[in-house]
Amino acid sequence: MFARSSLKTAILAAATGAIVLTAGCGGRAKNRDTAYVARDVDTLYAAAQERLETGRTKQAAALFDEVERQHPYSPWARRAQLMSAFSYYAARDYNKAVQSAQRFLSIHPGNKDAPYAYYLISICYYEQISDVTRDQKTTQQAKQALTDVMRRYPGTTYARDAQLKIDLVNDHLAGKEMTIGRSYERSGKWLAATLRFRNVVDNFQTTSHTPEALYRLVEGYLSMGIPEEAQKAAAVLEHNYPNSDWYARAYKLMEKSAPKNVAA
Repeated sequence: MFARSSLKTAILAAATGAIVLTAGCGGRAKNRDTAYVARDVDTLYAAAQERLETGRTKQAAALFDEVERQHPYSPWARRAQLMSAFSYYAARDYNKAVQSAQRFLSIHPGNKDAPYAYYLISICYYEQISDVTRDQKTTQQAKQALTDVMRRYPGTTYARDAQLKIDLVNDHLAGKEMTIGRSYERSGKWLAATLRFRNVVDNFQTTSHTPEALYRLVEGYLSMGIPEEAQKAAAVLEHNYPNSDWYARAYKLMEKSAPKNVAA
């Protein structure tokens, strides 16, 4: 799982702080569970906010949900929906956080806090990215959600952070392809392996895995008896990564297996 970045934490804190500060009246409720007690909206919202500020995030989420349930037509209900999403996120209940944020967007698509809601959804997926040995469905969801933030809100702080995270997501997806490709290679399934390495070169060329992918293509094509394709991959590797260990290894391999095709 990806670590929570300090930049993302600052962004979330700033956005959440802006929402909280709009609802500062009503005083602080006493420290007791008020989720199932009918209360006026000011007191109920203040109780939810107090739970969030003291780290009782699940209670906070339940109370923010109560604001909307008990006072659906109050201006506080809209704020509570988004604060509920953030509280679930803080509690690492990512599914409920996404559901709450999506509910907010479905009801208030043009709200000024919509960018934050989209960003929160993307972060929920991003922080669930698993090891490359596991299924990468969530990684794909994270990429789509981050791309959505960039497309909808270019030039914003959210979009800039999303771009940084997309770069990491792409590196992760490329790593998954490399893991599968190496497994095929070890089993002698050269065609299947080269298809995976080709995907890295074609679709994830800016990631850290590209030099190795090109070298693996050289290996694969030579093993399948296609030295011309191996030479093309080696040439691309030489042009883009002339000082890399992967190019040095590819050169030696070409010199050994297909000396006539190796450039002087």
